[in-house]
Amino acid sequence: MLRKIDAAVDFTRLYEMVEPLYCEDNGRPSIDPVVLFKMVLIQHLYGLPSLRRTAEEVSANNCYRWFLGYPLQEETPHFSTVSYNFRHRFTEETVDKVFAWILSEAANAGYLSPKAVFIDGTHIKANANTKKQVKEQVPAAAKHYAKELMEEVNADREAHGKKPFDDDNDPPASSRKHKDNTSKKKLARRKKQGFRTVTKSTTDPDCGLFVKDEHKRQFAYEAHTACDKNGFVLETVVTPGNVHDSVAFDEVYDKVTENFPQVEAVVADAAYKTSHICKKVFGDGRVLSTAYKRPHSKNCIKTVQRHIWKDYEELADDARYTLAYAQRYKCRKETIERVFADAKEKHAMRYTQYRGLAQVTNWVKLKFVAMNLKKLDTWKWRNLLSSFHFAVFSLIYVRDPVCS
Repeated sequence: MLRKIDAAVDFTRLYEMVEPLYCEDNGRPSIDPVVLFKMVLIQHLYGLPSLRRTAEEVSANNCYRWFLGYPLQEETPHFSTVSYNFRHRFTEETVDKVFAWILSEAANAGYLSPKAVFIDGTHIKANANTKKQVKEQVPAAAKHYAKELMEEVNADREAHGKKPFDDDNDPPASSRKHKDNTSKKKLARRKKQGFRTVTKSTTDPDCGLFVKDEHKRQFAYEAHTACDKNGFVLETVVTPGNVHDSVAFDEVYDKVTENFPQVEAVVADAAYKTSHICKKVFGDGRVLSTAYKRPHSKNCIKTVQRHIWKDYEELADDARYTLAYAQRYKCRKETIERVFADAKEKHAMRYTQYRGLAQVTNWVKLKFVAMNLKKLDTWKWRNLLSSFHFAVFSLIYVRDPVCS
């Protein structure tokens, strides 16, 4: 596999990406940055748990030494050197450049097919003890589309001759002082309005407590990921594990459509079937292919409510009944679900040893870089073999058409 990868891409492109991070006329000679990236690539390709283990494997394995360009007599880089560079020198911007470079190589080879994008999220267990936690009061973040929604609601109310809602939540201050007989409990409840209680880890404050159905409560991160029908990862956004899929959708969707404006359809599960997401996708002239979402009810009492953006949800329901989009939704198990399965089974993405959102984001993106590169070299090698077989067959046919 390493020979195929070495022939698939030109690793000297990395020098252009890291050139601003090195000094030309000062300091000691550094280890080749291509070697550093190749060592991390080996870690993610073979699912090695840590850089320390990777450095030991590289030192003892002749295949790894050949890939790095180190003979048997030469000492390989120490794991702390690789770790320091990826913590303090190679920034998130550098990792993004490497991620985009591998995608551009796949696009130039004609292997990307971003007309249909599959979006989903998977949880990664954080390096944090669930017993070391604290409760914190944090401000309840307003929905980013609240202003747009309020404007449309007020416009609809004015069209029906109703008074628009006042968006100001603070009552006007009174100059006259009066006695307040409100109980202390109510005052405390009012004071806490606009805040919510979250469980934070003292070990890794950036992760979030993940609780779903009967799963074990654990601190985790979530990788919200988009891929094409061929399984190439187009974008990923890492958030704390307690962030819902629909909340992180906008960032993933905006990045994917910015880099690949030819996207025509977005395929996602029922968690993404919200009024805002349907309006955003259909409003851009694209189609959201999703599943049936059961309506929620309280106390077994059916309440009839209609969202002002409900028409866009009905468009998603209409698309669900068409044959083309129904078949695309069935392809989720062969695309985004397979990407997550391979990442966890073959590339050790079930659990991260890193702490902090920035470090975990770089770690996840490098894993997807390795997976995209592995898929790229497989496809290139397969096409090369097909061309070779065709050339051999043509040669045999020219020499002896009867035998062929």
